[in-house]
Amino acid sequence: MKKKLMWMCLAVMALSLNLPTQAIAKEKVSKKTERRMEWFSQAKLGVFIHWGIYAVNGVSESWSFFNKYLPYEEYMKQAEGFTASNYHPAEWLDLIQKSGARYAVLTTKHHDGVALWDTKVGDLSTVKSTPAKRDLVGPFAEEVRKHGLKLGFYYSLLDWSHPDYPNKTRTEVRYKDDPSRWKKFVKFNFGQLRELNETWKPDLYWFDGDWEQSAKAWNSKGIIKLLRSGNPNVIVNSRIQGYGDYATPEQGVPIVRPEDKYWELCMTMNDSWGFQPTDHNYKTPYMLLCTFVDCLSMGGNLLLDIGPKEDGTIPEEQVAILKEFGRWINKHKEAVYPTRAGISRIHFQGYSTLNQAGDILYLYLPYRPNGPIEVKGLENTVKRAWVVGNGTELSFKVHNKKTWNKIPGNLYIEVPKNLQDEQITVIGIQLDGPVRLYEGEGQVISNNE
Repeated sequence: MKKKLMWMCLAVMALSLNLPTQAIAKEKVSKKTERRMEWFSQAKLGVFIHWGIYAVNGVSESWSFFNKYLPYEEYMKQAEGFTASNYHPAEWLDLIQKSGARYAVLTTKHHDGVALWDTKVGDLSTVKSTPAKRDLVGPFAEEVRKHGLKLGFYYSLLDWSHPDYPNKTRTEVRYKDDPSRWKKFVKFNFGQLRELNETWKPDLYWFDGDWEQSAKAWNSKGIIKLLRSGNPNVIVNSRIQGYGDYATPEQGVPIVRPEDKYWELCMTMNDSWGFQPTDHNYKTPYMLLCTFVDCLSMGGNLLLDIGPKEDGTIPEEQVAILKEFGRWINKHKEAVYPTRAGISRIHFQGYSTLNQAGDILYLYLPYRPNGPIEVKGLENTVKRAWVVGNGTELSFKVHNKKTWNKIPGNLYIEVPKNLQDEQITVIGIQLDGPVRLYEGEGQVISNNE
């Protein structure tokens, strides 16, 4: 209670002083957690892969039967058409690696209960229940490791198909208050997680579906103990009722930096997680890159989703977006990783990051300036400014700096049109030391000497 009150007081103070919200982010974590999270904090971009029987008819994954948009039996009949006939994980990972992503997360099992590996503790899997008749997780994991990326597994804690799980749809309930049946389901969950963990030892678990039960019911503490007993450095997202390592806001970019030190935005390219042939409402590469640099500027990652077709081919629109990410990130990689959260938008009206030392400021321009760009309140001396990915040095001036006071002037940098990127231009600014920013309200002239 005292800790919560402390953060509330700090938040009020920050608002009253007009300080950037990120200044009160809860960043105190243990050294052990910091070591475990080191790769994640610098990964910046991951690729989420929603693939399952729902791609056969192109319906919403699991939710389409849970919300009674179609009968459960009709949904599950899609298993008969799931072939994975053009599944080439090496091609997937070539594309993902070239996109600039540093990790990939595969849906090993969604809420519908269909496992993408040869699970021995259940009968519902792509091996036993579909014409694919094969384990799809193993080849994926192998290629992720071959390509030098980090391996992530999505796993649904709830399972609306399992006979011992309480709910089947929003209106159908199998049972209430039956400890023996719930115990059987928990044992099933632990069995599947043990298979995934012992066989592939992923670097990350992306849990989902925790909202229907408590941490005690899931035995979240026991799950973490199980996973880390043989895989001590594995990291876990927040959707496990208080036992996760990082926050996972979904679809909408946070307006202010999340309080958690580590966080990741998961987002679709169109309006669907899995493949839906009628969903052509794709965001442009520009829109998604703006989202990406927005996450970078607040110290977070972007987990960008793709939804392969039932045969394993990736829609061409999604391929094109990943390729454009690859072009842009490769050009501007020094301003992507390793970086950390930038300066407040009070000081720069846009997105920004800092290098680890804090003496290089990167400014992202998702627009074509009508004149010089401005940075306010920068107390440092600027040594040089340049176009990232091009190297051309830029001219800059400081206006409104007077010798009679300590308030810094306004920095203006000229960015010629011929040097601007077709999507987002990035400017690098070398400072004379770690960034120092003025956050006061100005000064009245009392001595003009």
